[in-house]
Amino acid sequence: MKDVASRAGVALKTVSRVVNGEPGVTPATASKVLDAIDDLGFRRNESARLLRTGQTATLGFIAEDSADPDQAALYRGLEEVAAERGFLVYSGSTDRDPAREERLALALCARRVDGMVIVPAPGDHRYLLAEVKAGVAAVFALRPPNALSDPALGDTPLGDAVVIDERGGAKAAVAHLIAYGHRRIGFVDGDLGGYRSRRLLFGYTQAMAAAGLPVDETWRTLTPGKLASARVTAVLCGSRAHTARALHVLAATGSPRRMAVIGFGDLELADLVSPGITVVSYDPVRIGRTAGELLVRRLAGDDAPPRLVELPTRLIPRGSAEFRPAD
Repeated sequence: MKDVASRAGVALKTVSRVVNGEPGVTPATASKVLDAIDDLGFRRNESARLLRTGQTATLGFIAEDSADPDQAALYRGLEEVAAERGFLVYSGSTDRDPAREERLALALCARRVDGMVIVPAPGDHRYLLAEVKAGVAAVFALRPPNALSDPALGDTPLGDAVVIDERGGAKAAVAHLIAYGHRRIGFVDGDLGGYRSRRLLFGYTQAMAAAGLPVDETWRTLTPGKLASARVTAVLCGSRAHTARALHVLAATGSPRRMAVIGFGDLELADLVSPGITVVSYDPVRIGRTAGELLVRRLAGDDAPPRLVELPTRLIPRGSAEFRPAD
């Protein structure tokens, strides 16, 4: 920094202000400092910065599956925020294994990350309470953690959560099917105990009740393999994978009876097949950006109560659900 100050003809404090993005430097002076930095190949000493600020400018991202389209896009959104604010992101995945998540999260904390965005696996998340109380910020994405606090540790909240409005999306999808005359509507999913499935099923049940329609228990527990014999005229599929499997099953049966299909989550090429696939869409990149922005705010000193941010969904009609039932 002394070399940069000498080359630019400014005080050492001026160089420090430019490097750390602090106010009080004119654009012309900042330009001189930046030119000198380029000429000299200056790199900030991050170890010294850690000693001065107590922060490492690193974040952690823990996914369930880094190859999952939603979570890959979520990471992209987080990475955009991190790049804008000068943070480096370390990432790992858990394969929905709670023990693996705990090991990974604690390893990131041991490496002094300032905060983490976590797609939480099933299981108890009390293991994070001591780390949060010690100053590590945590934001949860796609679902909240299973344990929010522990009175034995001073009722310390774990952190913010950014989720999708699954309930509202399912309610809108089922109402859309009802508007086309469908009365026997099924819900296709394979994980009825999961957070997203429970929320989707809640919205599905609300829409059916609002229309005064009965719900057969078998309609609520459909899997793609049961569709060929199911006594329904329309289905809401709980994920991209279930939508794709349901469409494969329906195509393979060769039945003349057409079934209306709405998927939760948009699919690649969904607008190019015929008919196009009607979906409840949401923006996973926005989820990542929102989680990243919440995390950065916490690191900057925001001590407001934990927030649950619910991002909206959008129904995109494309043809796979926009027809009246044959019977």
